[in-house]
Amino acid sequence: MGYIGNFPAATQTVDLKWQPIKTTGFTAVAGEGYWCNTTSSAFTVTLPASASVGDTISFVDYARNWGTNALTINTNSLKFQGNTSPNPVYNTDGQSVTIVYSGSTKGWIPTVDDDVTFETPPPYSADFLVIAGGGAGGGSYRAGGGGAGGYRNSYSSEASGGGGSSESSLTLSGGTTYTITVGAGGTGNNSTVGGNGVASSISGSDITDITTVGGGGGASYNTDNAASGGSGGGGAGGDGSSGNGGSGTSNQGYAGGNWVAPETDGGAGGGGASEVGKNSNGGTSGEIGDGGDGLSSSITGSAVTRAGGGGAGNYGSANDSIGGAGGGGAGGTYSGSTYNGGVAGTANTGGGGGGSAGLPSNGGNGGSGVVILRFPTANYSGTTTGSPTVTTSGSDTILTFNASGSYTA
Repeated sequence: MGYIGNFPAATQTVDLKWQPIKTTGFTAVAGEGYWCNTTSSAFTVTLPASASVGDTISFVDYARNWGTNALTINTNSLKFQGNTSPNPVYNTDGQSVTIVYSGSTKGWIPTVDDDVTFETPPPYSADFLVIAGGGAGGGSYRAGGGGAGGYRNSYSSEASGGGGSSESSLTLSGGTTYTITVGAGGTGNNSTVGGNGVASSISGSDITDITTVGGGGGASYNTDNAASGGSGGGGAGGDGSSGNGGSGTSNQGYAGGNWVAPETDGGAGGGGASEVGKNSNGGTSGEIGDGGDGLSSSITGSAVTRAGGGGAGNYGSANDSIGGAGGGGAGGTYSGSTYNGGVAGTANTGGGGGGSAGLPSNGGNGGSGVVILRFPTANYSGTTTGSPTVTTSGSDTILTFNASGSYTA
C-alpha cells in the first residue's frame, strides 16, 4: 500500500505540503502537514481563523511523545466536531490526526482512523440541590432557634424552599470546571444572637451561579430580634417586649417565629425550608417554639428531608421545643438546676441549631450545608476534587459534596 507522509493513501483527500518539524506553537495553514515534536514541552496549534469546505490539515506525533507532552488544538472560534469548546487535546504516543473542514454546522472533523473519537463533548443537563449552612440557636435564656440554610432545587419538579418552584437544570459544558462551595453552619454562643450560616454555591464560567443564603441566627434574652437568612432565626422576649423572627429569603426558606406576649417559658422556633418557625405561644398544641420543617428530595435516589429550623430554648419541660424535620436541632431545656444548651443542627442538612435554655449554656451550632449534582452516567467525566460521594440511580450518576470541591464536566 502506498503512503503519503505517515498515512495510508486511502485516507487522504489531497496531497499535503509537509512542513519542517515544529517544536513550539504555531498557526496551521490548510493544505499542509506538520510533524509536531513535543519532546521539550507541550504546545498549542492554532487553526486558521476561516476555512472552506474540504480544507485539510494533518498533524503527526513526530517523537512519539504526545502522551507526556500533549498537543492542543486551538479551534480559533470555528467548530470542531460541532462544538467550539473545549479545545481538543491529543495525548497518546504516536498519535496522528487529519482534519477536514465540513462547513459551519460541524466545522473541522477528524478523518484518520486513530482519531475519530469525540474530542469536544457536547453540553449536557445536570440537576442540583444546593443548601447553605444553618443558623445557630440564640444564647442566654429561652433563646430562639436558628433558621435553616437556604434551599434551592431543580430535580424532578421538586419545590425549592420558601414556597419556591423547582428551578431549571444547569447546562454543563465539557472541559469546564465548576466550583462547589459547601457552607458551614453558624456558631452558637451563650450571650447573644446565634451566628448566621454560610452560603453554599455552584459556580462556573458559563453558568449563572447557584447560590444559597446561610440560615439566620436565633435571638437571645439580651437581643430580642433574630437574624434574617435563607430561613430566619426565631425571636425571643427576655425584656418583656416582643421579639421578631428573622425573615427568610424568597424561594429559599421561611421566616422564624415571633416571641408573643404574655411571657412564656421559651423563645420561638427558627424557620425551615417548608414552613415558618412556631411562635413562642405555639398556636397549635405541642408546637410551642418548634422549628419549621424542611423539604424532602429524592435527588440521591431515595427521599431525604433537609433544612429544618432549630427549636427554641425553654425553661419548662412541658414546653420542650423540637427541631423541624430535616436536621433542625432541639431547643435547650431546664433540668433540675441546670440550663441546657441547644442541640446542633445535623451536619450536611443545613438544619438550624436549637436555642439555649439559659446561662451558661450555648445555642446549638447550625448544621453544615450540602451540594448535590445529578446527571446521566454516560456524561460523567470522573474528574472531581473534594472527594464527593459518588453513587448511581438508574441511568444517572449523583455527586454529593459534603465539603467544598469541584467537578470538571
